Amino acid sequence: MSQLDRREFLGDLGTGVVSGGLAWQALLSLTPARAQELQVTPGLVQFRPEMEEIVKWIESTPRERILEGAVERLKKGLGYRHLVGGLFLAGIRNIKPRPVGFKFHAVMVIGAAHQLSLDAAQPDRLIPFFWALDNFKASQAQDVKEGDWSLAAVRESSVPSASQARQRFIDGMDRWDEEAADAAIAGLCRSAGAAEVMELVWPYAIRDWQNIGHKAIFAAGAWRTLELIGWEHAEPVLRSLVYGLLNGGSSDTAVPYDHNRELAGQIRADWLAGQPDPTVTTALLQTLRQASPKEAAASVVAHLNRGVSASSLWDAILLAASELLMRQQAIVPLHATTATNALYYTFRQSGSDSTRRLALLQAASWLALFRDGTRARGGFPDKPNIDEFQPAAVAPVSIESIFDGMQQSRSTAAAQTLAFSQAGGNQEKFFDAARHLIFTKGTDAHDFKFAASAFEDLTHASPAVRPKLLAASVFYLKGTRDPDSPLLQKAREALAIL
Repeated sequence: MSQLDRREFLGDLGTGVVSGGLAWQALLSLTPARAQELQVTPGLVQFRPEMEEIVKWIESTPRERILEGAVERLKKGLGYRHLVGGLFLAGIRNIKPRPVGFKFHAVMVIGAAHQLSLDAAQPDRLIPFFWALDNFKASQAQDVKEGDWSLAAVRESSVPSASQARQRFIDGMDRWDEEAADAAIAGLCRSAGAAEVMELVWPYAIRDWQNIGHKAIFAAGAWRTLELIGWEHAEPVLRSLVYGLLNGGSSDTAVPYDHNRELAGQIRADWLAGQPDPTVTTALLQTLRQASPKEAAASVVAHLNRGVSASSLWDAILLAASELLMRQQAIVPLHATTATNALYYTFRQSGSDSTRRLALLQAASWLALFRDGTRARGGFPDKPNIDEFQPAAVAPVSIESIFDGMQQSRSTAAAQTLAFSQAGGNQEKFFDAARHLIFTKGTDAHDFKFAASAFEDLTHASPAVRPKLLAASVFYLKGTRDPDSPLLQKAREALAIL
């Protein structure tokens, strides 16, 4: 690397062909640059030495210099995993997770950016993180305006022993006691395994619908990102997460949680042995259009107890979430998809039977809350129904033609996508085209979060409902005629593509 000319390296990295045969994957194994000395700021949480120096560079570099600085560090040997980790931890230390949303999207978007990058074409793979770096600097500046919050060091005298940490955490979270829960989660991270800690966290992450599901989204994103950067960085991340989860207090807890915990106990013991039933998917979808949160969860329990597979119920939930966004492309229905994704992710990741049951019931109840929350804002139509949505009479001539027509008519483009999918069109090629447009035209964290959620959920849905979900995604994806991201030119200049 040291023998490469800087301009040659940047040009090759931008085109995806690095001199000397260095491919993208090689960036994963490069050793990060280390500082000779680390200046410690009293009172602030400190990271491990290999990350602290990177975080300080990200924190202190002016926004107008951050992209060029990132490329310079990549050239010197900064690995991809350390770039992602440094950015994530900079957000953890500098961005207040209350409310869980708004400027804190600078942290929550990182997991989604990584998900999308995994399958991206080589020339695109760094662009999401260049966008995320710039977005962090904007959020950092906003946080300064709002009081300049920083994650403080844990009070060491309050951290419980390994034998006490578990119960102290449960007690603190149940009482909504911030100080007790903060010390307890630090103790857990130091003494328990990753899966063990997260099994304690998942139920509280899906406890309430406050911040339109962002607490569950933060938890899922934190776990995903820690899987990439390493559990050794978990303590500050989970302290930030717990602080966010306790936002609002018990008086603001959404009603369905306590009810659904009781309801979960009524599900038959062998519920995981149920059989798929597409007619039940349709029936539950119809129920979710008008049921109350409690009625929605009760319907799920009834179907499970009749021997229906949970997969058929998740199909209905995914369809119902997508239907809300088809009817109105706004912030609340958008989060019906991303929050449902977080709950479904929790369902798949957890090894606890009770947590899995609760995640499924909460997903059904939350959709009723999303539906009613959207209606409360006014102007919410009662059509289209996703199960009745019809494909175009003629399949599109190409994937490109679908994306080219999105700006003119989302509905027409969705009908063309449905025709394309039902005719056996290549789903991966559709994802490739959509992903590239998000990278080049995305201007908001939700562009990345939505696409990562929608694409992932589609792969876990039953084959019969995938065409409908793919068509529904068109209502929020970027089209060819959307303007390029203002940051794209800066990213290309930094990568010396031009």
